[in-house]
Amino acid sequence: MIVKDANGTRLQDGDSVTLIKDLKVKGSGGVTLKRGTLIKNIRLTYDEAEIECNAEKVKGLVLRTEFVKKA
Repeated sequence: MIVKDANGTRLQDGDSVTLIKDLKVKGSGGVTLKRGTLIKNIRLTYDEAEIECNAEKVKGLVLRTEFVKKA
């Protein structure tokens, strides 16, 4: 399985990514992750369009790969 970011760059477990868009996190009481936020040590899932990660304010976050680029 090949997982790619918004620019088409291949992602692997342990990579760091940057958000390309402000994202509101559902179920977190109104937390918004701002564009440019660096997220380290991602984990790939069985879905090519999703990655798991931990952000500063939110643990156990699942992000769509269309909203991130490799750092």
